[in-house]
Amino acid sequence: MRIGIDARMILSPKKSSEIGVGHYTYQLIRHLLEIDKRNKYVLFFDSKVRRKDVKKFSNKKIKNVEIRYFPWSDYKKYLPGFYSKLMELSILQKAKLDVLHVTSPDIRVPFSYRGKIICTFQNLSVYQWPDLFSRVDRLKAKYNRRFMAKKSNVAIVVSETGVSELKKHLKINGKKIQVIQNGIDERFFEKGKELPGTIDKYLARKYRIKKDYILFTGTIDPIKNITRLLEAFSEFKNQLIKQNNFFKYQLVISGKKGWLADKYRQFVKDLELERDVIFLGYVDGESLKKLLNRAQFFVMPSLYESSGMTVLEAMACKTPCLVSEIDSLKEVTKGAVEFVNPFDIRGLSLKMASLSENKKKKADLVKKGYRVAKRYSWKKCAKETLKVYKKLHKNDKGGKKKNKKD
Repeated sequence: MRIGIDARMILSPKKSSEIGVGHYTYQLIRHLLEIDKRNKYVLFFDSKVRRKDVKKFSNKKIKNVEIRYFPWSDYKKYLPGFYSKLMELSILQKAKLDVLHVTSPDIRVPFSYRGKIICTFQNLSVYQWPDLFSRVDRLKAKYNRRFMAKKSNVAIVVSETGVSELKKHLKINGKKIQVIQNGIDERFFEKGKELPGTIDKYLARKYRIKKDYILFTGTIDPIKNITRLLEAFSEFKNQLIKQNNFFKYQLVISGKKGWLADKYRQFVKDLELERDVIFLGYVDGESLKKLLNRAQFFVMPSLYESSGMTVLEAMACKTPCLVSEIDSLKEVTKGAVEFVNPFDIRGLSLKMASLSENKKKKADLVKKGYRVAKRYSWKKCAKETLKVYKKLHKNDKGGKKKNKKD
């Protein structure tokens, strides 16, 4: 069986519009190649891809990978949409795929492509909260995602919550939908030298973190509810100063700039929190693990989350979590977090105060959270995805008999 995966979302994380999709694509491919040595994988990239990632998938030890490139990454800037899609169509047809997996509905497959298609729908927040997105994002939702919903033979979602959202917003037949949960990178479970809740010279030097801190990580945009988070943190600060006459916490906000991100810096000034709030920008790798591990607790008051991957990573790092009481997070965390109404600023402030003082509560959340996080595996995700490939290929009446053993 020849399995094609559009890997163009594995771009520079700082520049990519969909960091989570790029991470998902990378981890899925990595683990598929570990568990499946029989089928052929055709990976499609363009020139913006991180070359180190391509080498990981095309070294001499991996015999069942074929790398194909679109001629140049910026062809859409120089060619009308019709011609750029003709170019993509030609490349896909020459690959002679049995199954094509597109890891985001914003990657539109050419209209004339007739092969079997699987599409992963990670995030439908633009339908839930259209006013919190730019006009460009709303147009993508209107055209790209609806097109891919119709074009795909199978739609993968990362939670049961996603099933109801697909049915409601994109009118997808439930028989086409397959739930496959994301995993957690193994490195977040690895023990390091970090001591939870402590600060070291590395953090102080690199990130200007000098106090105990509360950590938020995610793309900085309105759907993450940053404004209410800052208001709650300001209230939390004022209350502790009133009680104790001092304040020992910082709020560390890590993540790539999203839509309207710059307004939050001005809001911090308006609240007189310049010394208490730090914007780090995008952080990944060991730096993110260290930040998660040493935080007093992780906070995510989002109005919408699809897979809650960053929450799960915090739980894997044995960090207590304070998150929105929304359906998707209730589903993936299994109640091993402290929940809060994302619209209740006062409630969020009180929960911050409670977690900052209650060591027993934090220890209980750490224990429960780590157990839940261990359930999420990229290898399991890859195995279940491979089953979808095989089932779709098997049900294809045009499938070749010689591939029957795949």
